[in-house]
Amino acid sequence: MSAVIPINGDMEAGVLARTRARVGRMRERAHAKLCMLDARMRTLAAEPEEGAATAEYAVVLVAATGFAALLVTIMKSETVRKLLLDIVKQALTLGG
Repeated sequence: MSAVIPINGDMEAGVLARTRARVGRMRERAHAKLCMLDARMRTLAAEPEEGAATAEYAVVLVAATGFAALLVTIMKSETVRKLLLDIVKQALTLGG
């Protein structure tokens, strides 16, 4: 068993040094990816309802439009028109 083990300048075996360097690079890449994942998760947690505000706004606009259409239909009816005109006439006669 007289196997020759190559030694580099740091007095370490070449295979061991390359393996240690490779593991170090892998560790650095994993750490960088974990940091990016952490940043993404924190960003999502900070504003979880960003799209909800837009959806709520759209629902309110649809409801307001429907209510406006209903009011226009009611105001066009002759009964409501006469009722409102009577209220205005009564208010004007009370004033003097």
